[in-house]
Amino acid sequence: MNDYKPIACGDYDEIEILAMHRSEVEVLFRQPGQDENRLRGRVVDTSIHAGGEFLVLESAGARTEIRLDWITGITEKATGKRWRQKNDSQRKKYITS
Repeated sequence: MNDYKPIACGDYDEIEILAMHRSEVEVLFRQPGQDENRLRGRVVDTSIHAGGEFLVLESAGARTEIRLDWITGITEKATGKRWRQKNDSQRKKYITS
């Protein structure tokens, strides 16, 4: 996975907190060359393998791993707190809706 672009440590920490609290979220992500996808579920873990970092989302009894550098936004269901990346040149950050 030579094309992985690491996210900032502080951003990774925010995702770890979502996993620690097993937060219900909606994740928006875009794989290169594809339209934006949307998944809802519970953040259960993060994973590092194959040269990249992943969010592990559990939904309907299945687990899905999403590369962190593909995530364009996360909305926490309980608080409405959003984490967005506006474009590739801007850093991801939490914003309150």
